[in-house]
Amino acid sequence: MLNIQNLYAGYGNVPVLRDVNLSVAPGEILLVAGENGAGKSTLLRTVGGFIKPERGTIRLDGRDIGGRPPEDNARDGLRLVLDGHRVFPEISVWDNLRLGAVVSRGQGTFKQAVDEVFAVFPALHERLHQPARNLSGGQQQMLALGQAFVSQPRVLLSDEPSLGLAQALLPPILDFVKRWAARGTAIVIVEQHIDIALPVADRALVLERGQVKLTCPAGELKGRLRALAAGDEPIQALQ
Repeated sequence: MLNIQNLYAGYGNVPVLRDVNLSVAPGEILLVAGENGAGKSTLLRTVGGFIKPERGTIRLDGRDIGGRPPEDNARDGLRLVLDGHRVFPEISVWDNLRLGAVVSRGQGTFKQAVDEVFAVFPALHERLHQPARNLSGGQQQMLALGQAFVSQPRVLLSDEPSLGLAQALLPPILDFVKRWAARGTAIVIVEQHIDIALPVADRALVLERGQVKLTCPAGELKGRLRALAAGDEPIQALQ
């Protein structure tokens, strides 16, 4: 569903990504790991349309979307959930969710989608009419994922979903993501701390200095990293 070939991108004259190749199939969860500064967030922002690629192709269902505005990508079913709990703070939880449904491509109704969000994240239902700024960081992350879910995208890009969250909040969030993939959504999760996302991932890709260091089935990642460290400079920050 998502295919990237020979992607180069950066900020102005500062190159970040170099010759990145990856693909994600419907219903597959790809974990993108790497140290801080490896280019993980730049990758998601480039795919999402917030950074224009210097060269290479980004294809959604075979159509090149590289360099298109993010709103066009959203209409075609690609959704980016940024790190740092990005929601609209001044409006209510309910209105945040309603905004997520503006570009919905799914077959179900908004009510069905939002009821499912509340079943997984009951804290959002309890605070339905409160401004999003009143939510905790973890609850705002739930809201950001819920907002993306009600748009029923075909491709979800999630940047550091664990950032700033208590450990107790991670299982329902990851379970939600796994349930999402089971319906055929292609999912890319960026995480520095690989133990968090490995249990739900199908495949893993490691970026180092903007390049793909390795790709493998998720269950083989730790062993491959150990082998890599034994014969090369280790990727120190992965946990």
